[in-house]
Amino acid sequence: MTITANDMTWLNPPPFVEERDGTLHVRSGDKTDFWQGTYYGFHRDDGHFLHRSRRGDFTAELCFSGRYEALYDQAGMMVRADAKHWMKCGIEYTDGARHFSVVVTNGNSDWSAFRVDHDFERMSVRVTRNRDALFVQYKTDRMAEWQMARLAWFDPAFEELSVGPAFCSPQRAGFEAAFHDYVLTNPLSRDIH
Repeated sequence: MTITANDMTWLNPPPFVEERDGTLHVRSGDKTDFWQGTYYGFHRDDGHFLHRSRRGDFTAELCFSGRYEALYDQAGMMVRADAKHWMKCGIEYTDGARHFSVVVTNGNSDWSAFRVDHDFERMSVRVTRNRDALFVQYKTDRMAEWQMARLAWFDPAFEELSVGPAFCSPQRAGFEAAFHDYVLTNPLSRDIH
């Protein structure tokens, strides 16, 4: 399904948004980020997030690409209850390469990342919420099968969450990303393997 901003809401709208040929093209504002405290000591909640609300369990899938050039340029998906409770996953540029990154924030943020060791143009992420868990998967346009990245605890007391594409550029302005497809449905499965 092509992505459109018409039926979704921006948290921190970016300076540039254009819908073209079923793809949402965006450009980031200056030094935008989502992070809460851990290790770095700063609290940032000014990244760009396009979302719709969803109650209960769900599966969300997003296909995207980006021009990753500066440290921490990032694009992907966010699942959010509020500024202190959220998860973001996708590609983050660090150590001169694209890494699949997951940040889970429950008061404070944590970060896990691993280098994607092959070339690709587009990345897809799939996040399934089942009660107290977020199951995060990924695949590139050169992979046939979904791969598990993380199974993370997420407070089940938050029954309604905001879900959708997110991107930011903590070191600069002008990071360009494109969101190609987005689907939000009932959960596909509880299967991990």
